[in-house]
Amino acid sequence: MAGHSHWAQIRHKKAAVDKKRGALWSKLVRAVIVSARQGGPNPDMNFKLRLAIDKAKAANVPRDTLERAIGRTAEGGTTYEEISYEGYGPGGVALLLRILTDNRNRTAPEIRKIFERHGGNMGAPNSVAWQFKRLGLFTFPLEAVGEDKLMEVALEAGADDVQQQGKIWQVTCSPDSFTAVKEAFARAGLEPEVAEISMIPTTNVPVDAETGRRVMALMEELDDHEDVQEVYSNFDIPDEVMAQISAGK
Repeated sequence: MAGHSHWAQIRHKKAAVDKKRGALWSKLVRAVIVSARQGGPNPDMNFKLRLAIDKAKAANVPRDTLERAIGRTAEGGTTYEEISYEGYGPGGVALLLRILTDNRNRTAPEIRKIFERHGGNMGAPNSVAWQFKRLGLFTFPLEAVGEDKLMEVALEAGADDVQQQGKIWQVTCSPDSFTAVKEAFARAGLEPEVAEISMIPTTNVPVDAETGRRVMALMEELDDHEDVQEVYSNFDIPDEVMAQISAGK
């Protein structure tokens, strides 16, 4: 799962410093609106909406912006379709995208062109989805908590696994246990860097520095597309290679 963990860190950092904050907020607000329309405007009764709100708050979307977005759900407006696109990137890396679009006839060719520009290709439905599993995901810096404490809190709350992945701890659980695990961390005073329901790869594809750069460039452009909510991949880059890429070497 190292590939996903690395990308989770990169996305988290990117969200915090992205100069295109308006575009990021627009995506997050769109997810809130769609979740509220699908399951109702009460986050206590709509788990998907609660996740969308938590993610928006983590990116510092103002509370009044979220409240207005939820309030607009009863007013109609643009209808968004939630779909998945799949494909392969450089080095045979699998990519799974979660999309919210108001026009799939526009979005599909745009996403296909991005794949092609970076030496990848879109695939048919379920061409790569079978390589991922939907799980709750939490990450912590190694220095933030000791292994014994983290395992005690996580496993007692219903988490399935605690692993060290490079410089982070990664905790996974079933989606049904996500809220219980998250609340247990809060009670223990542990604040995860990432807390989300994610698509975790079941197998990883090792890549070298050059392929890693190409994969990262592809994922970055996909992530910047206005209709792309999430980008998941199964690449595995060693820490030393990731350091080289981060340093621009």
